[in-house]
Amino acid sequence: MGALIELRDVYKIYNPGENEVRALDGVSLSIGYGAFCAIVGHSGSGKSTMMNILGCLDTPTSGQYFLEGRDVSQLTDNEQSEIRNEHIGFIFQGFNLIHSLDAAENVELPLIYRGIPREQRHKLAAEALERVGLSNRSRHKPAQMSGGQQQRVAIARAIAAKPPLLLADEPTGNLDSRSGEDIMQILRELHSEGRTVVLITHDNDIALTTQRVIRILDGKVAEDRVL
Repeated sequence: MGALIELRDVYKIYNPGENEVRALDGVSLSIGYGAFCAIVGHSGSGKSTMMNILGCLDTPTSGQYFLEGRDVSQLTDNEQSEIRNEHIGFIFQGFNLIHSLDAAENVELPLIYRGIPREQRHKLAAEALERVGLSNRSRHKPAQMSGGQQQRVAIARAIAAKPPLLLADEPTGNLDSRSGEDIMQILRELHSEGRTVVLITHDNDIALTTQRVIRILDGKVAEDRVL
């Protein structure tokens, strides 16, 4: 089995020409199935741009991005949307929950877009909420939950459809230290169950709890270390 993720000489250039900004400057790397790795960098390093490309939220200026062996670097918007919906689970710093929906409804929303029948959606959402320890909060809305609980709902939403890749973008950034550790423990457990987890963070201490650290500096891979 090949790599789950492979970047080949990827560039992302803004304002091409005299004042161009190379957010990614010839990045090549691969991440295998079942990996647990952190992409680390300060603000402006290029890590957010890399996350957007890995998540099919943006396309490279040049170079290739293979996800599960498929070159997704130049797909149309609709094709990229399909890839995101079926192959990637997103966990964001800001939770990105819909406040008018309860926890179960938030988890089910991406499943609706995938065309999964109602009964199966209910079952998958219930399983995902149980996995993150929130079975008893399924009918609570985000405003009725703590930040840590909202992030657990976001994780349940990301894993409900069992995508091969979980992308976690600063998942503890809005949480206190104890809630943040709870979230990292859930991510470690998901990895131990065989899921591929890519964590984007500026926090070196959090990065060191993963198995591999990829450090981005000025759009280049400055370090790639297995722990």
